[in-house]
Amino acid sequence: MSRAFALAVALNAGFVVAEAVAGFYSGSMALLADAGHNLSDVLSLLLAWGASVLAMRPPSQRFTYGLKSSSILASLANAALLWVAIGMILVETVRRFFEPSTVAGPTMMVVAAAGILVNALSAMLFARGSKSDLNLRAAFVHLMADAAVSAGVVIAGLLIWLTGRQWIDPVTSLIITAVIGWSSWGLLRDSLRMGMLAVPEAIDSRAVRDFLTARPGVTALHDLHIWPMSTTETALTVHLVMDGAPIAHDFLSTLADDLDHRFGIGHATVQIETASGAPCALECLEGAGQ
Repeated sequence: MSRAFALAVALNAGFVVAEAVAGFYSGSMALLADAGHNLSDVLSLLLAWGASVLAMRPPSQRFTYGLKSSSILASLANAALLWVAIGMILVETVRRFFEPSTVAGPTMMVVAAAGILVNALSAMLFARGSKSDLNLRAAFVHLMADAAVSAGVVIAGLLIWLTGRQWIDPVTSLIITAVIGWSSWGLLRDSLRMGMLAVPEAIDSRAVRDFLTARPGVTALHDLHIWPMSTTETALTVHLVMDGAPIAHDFLSTLADDLDHRFGIGHATVQIETASGAPCALECLEGAGQ
């Protein structure tokens, strides 16, 4: 995955420089807006790349889970970065309405067409991982949004070339900011939820509760908590109240495997209690495989 990040960063950084130069040369606010967004993509890719590296670091005495949660912080920072870019583009676009300038439509078309290719190729590098990792999804969303925006700039350049109406350029820039805002809203929402340790979107907490209470010998449960350790890993803690009957030797190991395969919860911590509310005796826990 590091190779994918390196290639995507190199492609997009090179394109940002080319697009910014073309934007100034052609007088196109749409190109400059897209270049600004592409610059935020480069920064977001660097954040996501750094987080993916940190997430692989082993646990330490101070960071007992390692630095897995850095991927959540990176996705949150990426979402915030997008909205900062939206604000900057919007301010400049409004100014352009009051101070219009001549735009070279053909230049817009050529540069934006190159942008479609660069962003689409970069996005494909993260397509598979984006389905299960919010950090990679952030990179994928950024790049696919850019590809769509570049397509819009091509159309705007064609219309300006054919009609000579310069107001099409700032209007296109407004549409770009709307597309960026729409595409990044879900990312911002999910990042905030993960940052607040909410139950991951893909996990039904009621289904987890029903599954646990249906285990043999379980009469009740309490203190069930499910939270994201990173953008790809989920943890659970729960107290299970047992009826006092002998516990199968592989009860806990089987339970952990089932939680992992059924719900994607890879880090489960289970405390077993008797019906009276007291923790299970040591020999009881040993009989459960502890």
